[in-house]
Amino acid sequence: MAPRTTDWSLALAVGAAFATGLLSLVSGRPADWWVFALHGIIGLWLLPLVIWKLRRVKPRLLHPRAWDKRTWFALAATLLVLLALTTGILWVAGVEFVLAGYHLLNWHIVFGIVLVVATSAHMLARARPMRIREIRDRRTILRWGLVLVGAALTWNVQQVGQRVLGWRGAERRFTGSYERASYTGNAFPTVSWVADRPQPIAPDDWRLAITGAVAQPQTLTRADLLAWDDELDVILDCTGGFYSAQIWRGVLVGRLLEQAVPTDAARFVSFVSVTGYRWSLPLAEARSALLATHLGGEPVSHGHGAPARLVAPGRRGFEWVKWVVELRVLTAPDDGQLAAIYTSSLSSGQ
Repeated sequence: MAPRTTDWSLALAVGAAFATGLLSLVSGRPADWWVFALHGIIGLWLLPLVIWKLRRVKPRLLHPRAWDKRTWFALAATLLVLLALTTGILWVAGVEFVLAGYHLLNWHIVFGIVLVVATSAHMLARARPMRIREIRDRRTILRWGLVLVGAALTWNVQQVGQRVLGWRGAERRFTGSYERASYTGNAFPTVSWVADRPQPIAPDDWRLAITGAVAQPQTLTRADLLAWDDELDVILDCTGGFYSAQIWRGVLVGRLLEQAVPTDAARFVSFVSVTGYRWSLPLAEARSALLATHLGGEPVSHGHGAPARLVAPGRRGFEWVKWVVELRVLTAPDDGQLAAIYTSSLSSGQ
């Protein structure tokens, strides 16, 4: 490919990989499998683009004395691409590796974020506008398409190959997560988004408030929740790379909303943690969610969100709010929840 075509193709691939990576964080239903497939295909598409780029700049790289700041920056961006690709491929292959407390998927995400920043800065500093004749060049279009098709075929071959060879990677859920301690109660991993670490809440002191767009605001105790015996057999799929199927027991949120009587303007329900962490669901979806007090026949542990946590089928783990103290019925989307999940660890509830 022409130099500009290669550079812009790389930028497009990095941007698309980042977009699908972000989308994958909130994709937990089987129908969302294509998000993860597309992310993997784009990653494999990046590899030949990087090789073409390196072939083009090889003469310059062989003469270090001629390097300038831009060369060092380009090398750093290339290294980030290779690190992001390598960590992703090894994770998919089932390789278990932990560095500084983080496994390969964690590092894949970190390298991906840094790569996007570096690529954006590099393009702003050196990118030249594409020329029409380069975009319309048939050979370029053919090569571009063949590489993309080849990436898609490679992705499918590795999926089948892992199953045939019995590799650990074949055990992954469609999200890329590996199974951990299913149906063993509180034994599955305890993780928290960012750094939420509140002190244990005394069950007798805990209260659940139902506020917002409701006709009859409520304040409930744990005993009120224990009066119900609803169960859901649901998979918690954590963005940290594991999933665990469990039987959760508590009360369906719809029952609690019936008591509070949402107004006609109610559209969403925000689940608020004692730390200030919060996430919202559309009203209809929230009704079928569960506030869990028990897990696998035993009380939910503090680390897993006691006295009550949200169980939201089809949602990723970070959306399953722990240590819930308020159901806030909203008339509009909660634009501040994304900021809240990053600042909650600074809350006085810690």
